[in-house]
Amino acid sequence: MTLELSDVTLTYPDGDGRITALDRVSVRVAPGESAAVVGPSGSGKSSLLAVAAALIRPDAGTVRIGGTDTLGLRPRELSELRLREIGIVFQQPNLVASLTAAEQLVVTEHMRARGRGGRARMRAARERAMETLAAVGLAGKEHRHPHRLSGGERQRVNIARALMGRPSVLVVDEPTAALDHERGERIMELVADATRTFDVATLLVTHDTEYLGYAASVLEMRDGRLRIPDRA
Repeated sequence: MTLELSDVTLTYPDGDGRITALDRVSVRVAPGESAAVVGPSGSGKSSLLAVAAALIRPDAGTVRIGGTDTLGLRPRELSELRLREIGIVFQQPNLVASLTAAEQLVVTEHMRARGRGGRARMRAARERAMETLAAVGLAGKEHRHPHRLSGGERQRVNIARALMGRPSVLVVDEPTAALDHERGERIMELVADATRTFDVATLLVTHDTEYLGYAASVLEMRDGRLRIPDRA
C-alpha cells in the first residue's frame, strides 16, 4: 500500500498561541520504496513520523494508507489499522532483557493479536519470528538475550519486531543514532533491503546524510516544510 500525506498541517499549543510543526506537508511513498527525511533538530521530523504512523491527528490535510483516509476513521478503526498496517522502528530498541530475540517478536505478535488465536496462532508466531529474524541477518541468534547481542544486532531485532506483523508501511526513527559508522551503514542497508523484500512503503528520519544513497528519495525538512534538498 502507498503512504500518502497531502497538505498536512499540524500545530501545538505555545503559550497564548500555537506553533506550526508541519506546514502543508506532502509526501508520497510507494510500496518497495523508501524516503529519507533530513533536517535540523526542531524542524518537524518527529512530528512527521508521528502523523505518518497515525499516532497524531493533524489539524488539516489527508493521510492515506492505500485507499484509506486515516483521518476519517473512528478511534477503534484507527487503532486496528495501525496494528495491521504500520510498523514502527523506534530510535532505541528498548528490548526486554529477560526475553530472547525470538521472544521479543512473539510477544509483539501476541499483543497485536490481543491474546486471540490460542496455541495455533502462537506456534505460527514463533515460526514467523524465526523467519523474520533470519531475513534481517540474525539466523542462529534467535535464542540470544539482548546482553549477548551487539548494538547493531539489537537494532536488527528492533527492525524485525516492526516487520513481524507484515505491515504495509514502515516508519523508522533515527535507526543509526547509537551506532558507529560501520554498524550504521549496515543498518541503513538492511532497512533498504527489508523495504524491498517485504514490499513496504518506508518513511525514515535520519541525521546521517552519508547513508542517504540507500534511500530511493531524499527530502529536507526546515521550519515544518518539506523540500527537495540542493545536491552538490
